[in-house]
Amino acid sequence: MKFAVLDLETTGEQPGRDEIIQVGIVIVNDFAIERTYASFVRPSVPIPPFIRSLTGITDEMVADAPAMDDVVNEIVPLLDGAVLVAHNAPFDVAFLKRALASAGYPGYDGRILDTLDWLRVLFPTLTSYQLGFVANAFGIAHDRPHQADSDAEATAEIWVRCMEKLFSLPLMTLQRLGFLFAHPDFASQQDQAWFLEEVVAWKESAEEPGTPTRSHRQFALGVDDWTTEEDRDREKFEEDFDAFQEALKRRIRERMPDYEERPAQERMMQEVSQSLKDERHLVIEAGTGTGKSLGYLIPSIHYALQTGDKVVVSTHTINLQEQLRQKELPMLHELSPTPFRSAVLKGRSHYLCLRKFEGKVNNQDFPNEREDRVIAAQMVVWLGETKHGDEEELNLGQKGGEFWSHVASDADSCLNRACPWFRKCFYHRARNDAGAADVIITNHSLLFTDVKAEHRILPAYGRLVVDEAHHFEDVASQHLGVDLSYFSMVSALTSLLKDSRSGQLPLLKSLLEQHPNAKTEGWGERIGQLFPDIVKVKENWDELFDALYDRFIARAAAGQSEGGSVTVRLKADKLPHDWKSFVAMEDNLFLTLTSVLKVLDRLVTDGKDDAEDFGLESLFTDLAGTVKDLYRARDALRLLLKADDPNMVYWMEATPHFKSRSLRLYGAPIDVSSLMRDFFWERKDAVVMTSATLTVEKSFQYVKSQLGLSDRDEAEEKLQTVQLPSPFKYRDQALVLIPRDFPGFKGANADPLFMERLIDSLRDAAVVTHGKMLVLFTSHKMLKLAHGPLREALQPHGIHVLGQGVDSGNRSKLTRLFMQAGSAVLLGTSSFWEGVDIPGDALTCLAIVRLPFQPPNHPMVEAKSEYLKAQGENPFTKLSVPQAVIRFKQGFGRLVRTAKDRGVVLIYDTRVIETSYGKHFLYSLPGPKIEHLPSESIPGRMRDWLEAPGAETGNGSSGKVETT
Repeated sequence: MKFAVLDLETTGEQPGRDEIIQVGIVIVNDFAIERTYASFVRPSVPIPPFIRSLTGITDEMVADAPAMDDVVNEIVPLLDGAVLVAHNAPFDVAFLKRALASAGYPGYDGRILDTLDWLRVLFPTLTSYQLGFVANAFGIAHDRPHQADSDAEATAEIWVRCMEKLFSLPLMTLQRLGFLFAHPDFASQQDQAWFLEEVVAWKESAEEPGTPTRSHRQFALGVDDWTTEEDRDREKFEEDFDAFQEALKRRIRERMPDYEERPAQERMMQEVSQSLKDERHLVIEAGTGTGKSLGYLIPSIHYALQTGDKVVVSTHTINLQEQLRQKELPMLHELSPTPFRSAVLKGRSHYLCLRKFEGKVNNQDFPNEREDRVIAAQMVVWLGETKHGDEEELNLGQKGGEFWSHVASDADSCLNRACPWFRKCFYHRARNDAGAADVIITNHSLLFTDVKAEHRILPAYGRLVVDEAHHFEDVASQHLGVDLSYFSMVSALTSLLKDSRSGQLPLLKSLLEQHPNAKTEGWGERIGQLFPDIVKVKENWDELFDALYDRFIARAAAGQSEGGSVTVRLKADKLPHDWKSFVAMEDNLFLTLTSVLKVLDRLVTDGKDDAEDFGLESLFTDLAGTVKDLYRARDALRLLLKADDPNMVYWMEATPHFKSRSLRLYGAPIDVSSLMRDFFWERKDAVVMTSATLTVEKSFQYVKSQLGLSDRDEAEEKLQTVQLPSPFKYRDQALVLIPRDFPGFKGANADPLFMERLIDSLRDAAVVTHGKMLVLFTSHKMLKLAHGPLREALQPHGIHVLGQGVDSGNRSKLTRLFMQAGSAVLLGTSSFWEGVDIPGDALTCLAIVRLPFQPPNHPMVEAKSEYLKAQGENPFTKLSVPQAVIRFKQGFGRLVRTAKDRGVVLIYDTRVIETSYGKHFLYSLPGPKIEHLPSESIPGRMRDWLEAPGAETGNGSSGKVETT
């Protein structure tokens, strides 16, 4: 089969208004590239600056090129008899059709295939489907992105990979895909369905009978059944830690000749090993570059092997969990002188429920018809490959979250051993692996879920290592409290009854009516009688949430200058005079819902005994799960509207854009230190807390108080605190500059003078560094105010500006675009202050616009401040400053990620040098060179320092601040 792979470069995005400036075509026959065609095209208008910068194509390059009509005459024969292939085909096809019509040819009516569509289905674990990213992932040379010849060649090779993958899929997988695509809503993708039919026909004729495929219930799978492993009969492991560590290092040196030992990492391993052995708690700050993952994993593995006791390692982010699974653990399994077993366990909703997915596909339950079918197709392919069934592996697109919520594993609807998928179940496999493991990698959220579930989720453990420990107290507050969204109830009600024909109850009623039986007589009628009451519950819920939004959020939003979410605190002793009306609405809802739930309880109880006889086990199990969800939402609403626990803080939050549909109610404990002490410090033999940012001015006092630890614990030798320095030479690698004449301002909103000066300074700095700058904001509004003017100011210099929430809300995507652009400035807010890793030359300058204080009027901050005041403490110095310092240290840590990184940090908040508390921020940094100087001197100082690496001797700058 002949394919013509097309790529066009244009002066813009609008066919008819914009023009083609380059054409690239690659002819592929079956799986082989046969020939290529490329030509510049002379447009009738100048090439816009942005397009010149993006493509590298200039007016001079196209000045002597042929006109588009002449190029059309050359490419029409190439397209004849070929299937057209393009990456994001609608764009190229629209321009092609316009060019053909303009040259007097009939419109293109051949088959069209889009590599973007096929990549989504065939490679569902790629984190991006952008052409350059895919080419890099596949190891395809793509030296000149955004030039048509290079893009067409890369697309052609990608298309060959897609065909190879498609033809390699098991027949049953291809048939499943055909089943999903054979639907009227795929009319716009009929060529995709046609090509799939061609492949299925070829596969059916070519595949030998009995070709083995690992499968179950007509789904190809990437794993066999999981089995419970017997305890290992391994030799007694008596090697002490020093010998184990030395043997491991010897193996590392053999594999990596350039391996260099890090004294701080060595010290960390010794401290963690001693803590686990001596049953003593440890709080240890390990600076950036220490290698703390190995610093705690190696002693944890040794301890587990030596004693037979499990060690649990907990991270804050799924990203770090995945890094440990994919990087550190495989290396340690390979190099460890003694074999060990490890497992990664996440929250249950991260795993696919195969029973639910099978039902969704077989019943064609696709509310978002086209997109849901694509997602289902992705997952059908993925099932043949995945070992873990973990949502994190997939790239499901914007609507993927909604789809996943209907097929995720959950306790309430689990059939356990009665499930036909039990021995294939990904969640039970992960639980089983954890039960057999020496070291278990989990996350803070699951750790506290296990606490709330009375330790029924994680295997029993006495030793715990907590990484990213600076988040531990926040996660405790979230998980030991309660929250309720508008959709907490609505999603469950919709599962029950979407309309008269869809939902669990209509489906059950229909199935019972199709198979009448004495045992089920009257069930259909009982179910039908519930429909009006369920509709009433939904109406009552909407009425309550609309009223809460209008009374509290809408009024607060009217007086709030910054967009985004609006937060309103609820105080039991200061509830508004009309609060009784909301309580009355909740009471009506409670009574109606309780009456529905009682009937459903009886229905589930009566039906479960006979469900197997009628093939309804899954439906009744899902129904039982929905009933439990409704009970939880009902009880949470009552608790939150009471708002009467003095040890809790209550609030509501919503965004004006989505109004009551975004409303969420919260209740969280004000102080969790005593709970933390009870759950961990008193019950566990040894807990290790580690992070790169635990100290404030080299003191652990703040983090100890937050976690429920005290000086007495250290005095009694129940606790040790250790601060390890970073191995980086910050004095040579980082220069901190503070413009001492910069205007200040109070409150969240910057005045025009500050914004004007900020944009001018950022522009000048970005020109010096050729982009390669990350700017950290504390306000989305300020970011958006800076984005437009800064983009305009840097456009003549060929420097792109990317803004979080402007160009994309996805942090990973923005980071990738920033690194690919080469010369770019990235503006980020909250999520960019930590967890972003941009090593090497991609980042040369970090700008911190404001010190990252939490809003003092946020209900949690406000309640904690009141709590501290009641104890005679100063909330600003005891809470606000330490929180901001730790956040500030996280932000600073974005710049230097390796021993070779070097750059400048600009701090535009002059409070660091003008206030008494400013020193806490500067003295908490890991020893960079710090100077304050006039604004106009900053670009020159940056240029001098960056051009003379390692040559600094302290040239007597009058504004220099020495750190201790």
